Amino acid sequence: MKKLPIFINLQELSLSECSSLQELPTFIGQLNALQEFNLFGCSSLKELPTSIGQLHALQNLHLGWCERLQELPTSIGQLYALQNLDLNGCLSLQELPTSIGQLYVLQNLDLNGCLSLQELPTSIGQLHALQNLDLYDCSSLQELPTSIGQLHALQNLHLNDCSSLQELLTSIGQLHALQNLHLVRCLNLQELPTSVG
Repeated sequence: MKKLPIFINLQELSLSECSSLQELPTFIGQLNALQEFNLFGCSSLKELPTSIGQLHALQNLHLGWCERLQELPTSIGQLYALQNLDLNGCLSLQELPTSIGQLYVLQNLDLNGCLSLQELPTSIGQLHALQNLDLYDCSSLQELPTSIGQLHALQNLHLNDCSSLQELLTSIGQLHALQNLHLVRCLNLQELPTSVG
C-alpha cells in the first residue's frame, strides 16, 4: 500500500462499513492528533496493526461488527487516553489482551454480542475508571474473574443472555457504585452470592 501524506492535525477518521477493508497500514499510528477512530462494520478486517498503540490522543475506538476480528494487539494497552472501546458484535473475538488493564481512563467497554469470548483477563480489575461494562449475549462466557470486584467506579453491568454463565463470584459484592445489574436469560445461572445483599 502506497504511503499517503500524514494528516498531522486529523482528529477524526471514519471508515465505517468499509466491508472489504482487510487491513490497516502501519503508518496509521502516525496520526498523533487522532481522537476518534470509527471502524464500525468493517466486516473483513482481521487484525489491527501494532502501530495503533501509538495513537496516544485517541479517546474513542469503534470496532463494532468487525466480525472477523479475532484478537486485539497487545499494544492497545498503550492507548492511555482511551475512554470508549466498542467491540459490539465482534463475533470472532476470542480473548482480550492482558494489556487492556492499562487503559486507566477507560469509562465504557462494550462487548455486546462477542459470541466467541470465553473469559475476561484478570487485568480487567485495573480499569478503575470503568463505569459501564456490557457483556450482553456473550454466550460462551463461563465466568467472571474475581478481580471484577476491583471496578469501584462501575455503575452498569449487563450480563443478559450470558447463557454459559453458571455463577457470580462473591467479589461482585464489592461493586459499591453499581446501580444496574442485568442478568436476564442467564439460563445456567444457579444462584446469587450472598454478597449481593
